Amino acid sequence: MSTAVLSRRPKATSKRPIHKLTIDSPLGALFAAATDTGICFLEFANDRPDVDIRFELQNLFGGEVDSDPNEHLSKLDSELAGYFAGELKQFSVPLELTGTPFQKRVWNELLRIPYGETRSYEEIAVAIGQPKAVRAVGAANGRNHIGIVIPCHRVINKGGRLGGYGGGLDRKRFLLELEGVSYKS
Repeated sequence: MSTAVLSRRPKATSKRPIHKLTIDSPLGALFAAATDTGICFLEFANDRPDVDIRFELQNLFGGEVDSDPNEHLSKLDSELAGYFAGELKQFSVPLELTGTPFQKRVWNELLRIPYGETRSYEEIAVAIGQPKAVRAVGAANGRNHIGIVIPCHRVINKGGRLGGYGGGLDRKRFLLELEGVSYKS
C-alpha cells in the first residue's frame, strides 16, 4: 500500500520544488508531480496545455514547478508501467496528500480498497465513521488529485453502477476491467 504523508496545504510562498513529468499510458498522457516527500498529483492530461498544469500545480501546492528528475516520479513511472501491464497490484510509491482532514480520511480509505474490488460511496462513508456523509465522500473522491494510485476508480454506486469519474467513464471502465472487476452497465 502506498504510504501517505499527511500535510497541510502549503503556503503560496513556499519555495519547495514541485517536479513534473508527463507519463504515457494506454489511456492517454498522465501529468504527474512530486515533491521531495512523494507524489502529490497524477491526473489525465485531457488535452490541457502544459502551462495550465503548471498553474494548477502552483495553486495547489505553492512551489516552483520544474521538470527536473525526481526519484518518486521515476518510481511512479515504473509502477504505472507494471500496473498497466497487469503485473502490479499495489503501488508503493510515497504520496503527499494535500487537502482537508475529511478528504485525507476518504483518500486513505480509498487506499485500503484492494486491487480487483470496489466499494460504494456509502461503504466508504461508513468505514470512515460518518455514515451520513455519502455526498461529502463523493465530493472528496472527486477532488482526489492522485488518480489510479489512490484508486477513486474503484468507487461505484451502491447498486453496482459506475457513477462518475474525473478521467471519464471510458477510462474508469478500462481500469476496472484491467483489474478484473465486474460492474453494471
